[in-house]
Amino acid sequence: MFPVQMAKDSYDASSIQVLEGLEPVRKRPAMYIGDTSVYGFHHLLTEIINNSVDEALSGYADSIWVVLHKDKT
Repeated sequence: MFPVQMAKDSYDASSIQVLEGLEPVRKRPAMYIGDTSVYGFHHLLTEIINNSVDEALSGYADSIWVVLHKDKT
């Protein structure tokens, strides 16, 4: 039998990088939002508003504030 040799560009457990907190979202936003264009921004804003309304209707909030700055933050 010949010994198994791993290719130089092989993928194994040492290749995995664990990201903490919001770092994975910042690094790969499209994976979480679906799109990084204006359509993804619209989807994200819609989800935030829908989730906020659901929380308010469940009695966990009595008001919802949405602030959108000129720089889109």
